Amino acid sequence: MRFRYSAEENGKLVKKAVVYTSDEHGINIEDVDREAIGIIHRLKYAGYESYIVGGAVRDLILKKKPKDFDIVSEAPPPRIKKVFRNARVIGRRFKLVHVHYGPRIFEVATFRSLKDGLTSNTFGTISDDVLRRDFTMNALFYDPIQQIVVDYVGGMEDIRAKRVRPIIPLATIFIDDPVRMIRAVKYSAATGFSLPLPLKWKIKKQSPLLASISPSRLTEEIFKIIHSSQAASIVEALDDMGLYAYLQPQAAALMKNNSRFRSRYLRSMAASNGETLGALINDYLEDIADWEQGIAENYRLCCAAARSFVRPMNPPRFELGYAVRRFFAAHGVTIKKSHAAGLTPAAGTEGAAAEVVRRKRRRRKRRSKNAGTDQQSL
Repeated sequence: MRFRYSAEENGKLVKKAVVYTSDEHGINIEDVDREAIGIIHRLKYAGYESYIVGGAVRDLILKKKPKDFDIVSEAPPPRIKKVFRNARVIGRRFKLVHVHYGPRIFEVATFRSLKDGLTSNTFGTISDDVLRRDFTMNALFYDPIQQIVVDYVGGMEDIRAKRVRPIIPLATIFIDDPVRMIRAVKYSAATGFSLPLPLKWKIKKQSPLLASISPSRLTEEIFKIIHSSQAASIVEALDDMGLYAYLQPQAAALMKNNSRFRSRYLRSMAASNGETLGALINDYLEDIADWEQGIAENYRLCCAAARSFVRPMNPPRFELGYAVRRFFAAHGVTIKKSHAAGLTPAAGTEGAAAEVVRRKRRRRKRRSKNAGTDQQSL
């Protein structure tokens, strides 16, 4: 174990970070993406301090295979673009660089400063950048060339202790960005790490802040959750903390009032295999699909009901139609894509779909009542 120091204004050296060697952090270099290593190598060869950062480092330490490898560097975007001909600068306020390798894209960011607070869009140093990150487990910097992990915030100790600990003070972390509440619970459920009581209390107290988040950001979080191998555990944890009601309010309400639906819904999440919309709507459609109607009308109303059910998500019509067609196919009903276009409901048909749901529930109640009467007569 080594340490990094920096000098204060009076010249005194102060320990800033712990540097873990390969024997200490335990990352297997064979699990690291070769192209990500190549990007780091080229940036370092050009003279720029560069690392793999974030969830990829956390997963590597936990012996998991990361899906994405985010990279951070002291090189400003124009310099990064000069190093890579296959790169494109994106963003308006704070520019990032996308480095393309065939169909794959690696995001390379520049260290950001704390000069103007957490919302600063100015470039800075690694010691500034680390304090802008949400939780210590995601604030480790890995250099695959030297095979070292640089830790400014005690993230390695927190991973070993299996706890989720915020870097930003609790007084402001969720006010600055309420989505961090979702991420905290997601990280805890996905890793099995504990949420300290003060963090839990703050999440429950400030959960209403999520009502102000745009549908596009909530949709992004839903997609990340469903594509996770721990989707069911994450959804269950979010529901237990009262946060799932902001992501999928109708599903959360049904899970609260119907234990059978909750069990089915969570099983669908566990078996989702990345089929986002199918995992979200299939159990609801099982309850409301009216197979006594004509196929076209049933499809049209199922599409409208599904769109209403997944709000605040607003999926493209073709994606929603595809998910509903797969649901119908599972019931032995094939609807060709060319035919489905003409059956896709227009805006405003959600009310009609809701009426179908109400009629179907009334029929079920009558059947249940009649069955009870028949038993009494016997």
